[in-house]
Amino acid sequence: MSIIVNKKAFHDYFIEEKFEAGIVLEGWEVKAIRAGKGQLKDSYVKIKNHEVWLLGFNVNPMITASTHVRPDAARFKKLLLHRNEIDRLIGKVEQKGFSLIALNLHYSKGKVKADIALAKGKKLHDKRATEKEQEGKREAAKALKDYSRK
Repeated sequence: MSIIVNKKAFHDYFIEEKFEAGIVLEGWEVKAIRAGKGQLKDSYVKIKNHEVWLLGFNVNPMITASTHVRPDAARFKKLLLHRNEIDRLIGKVEQKGFSLIALNLHYSKGKVKADIALAKGKKLHDKRATEKEQEGKREAAKALKDYSRK
C-alpha cells in the first residue's frame, strides 16, 4: 500500500532496476507520513561513504507535534540496504547517465519502506513518445469499455 508516490519520476526517467530500502525516521516523521504530509517530488538518492541517503524528501510536521521536539523538515534520511546492493548501486551510478531516484514510500510489515530505482533520464522526445503511447492506451481502454456496455 503506497503512502507517497513520485509520479514525476516515471515521467522524467526510464526505470532500469528497483530496490526496496528501509528508511531511518524519527517518531514525528512517521506520524506525519502516516497523515500524508510528505513530498517526494524533487527527491533523489546519494551514496556517500558507502551509505545511501535520501535527499530532498520533505516531511511537514504536524500541528500536534510535541513541544520538546524541534522538527527539521528537510533532514537527510538514511536508507538501509544490504552491503552487496550498495556495492552494485555504486558500480551502476558511476556509469554515465544513471541516477538513483525515490519512487514511493509504502508500508511493509508495519514499517515504512522506500522504493528507489536505478534510472536513466529521458529526453524531451522520449517524454512525448511516452505521453502519446499512454494516450493511445487510454483511448483503447475507453473504446473497449464503451463497446462492452452495448
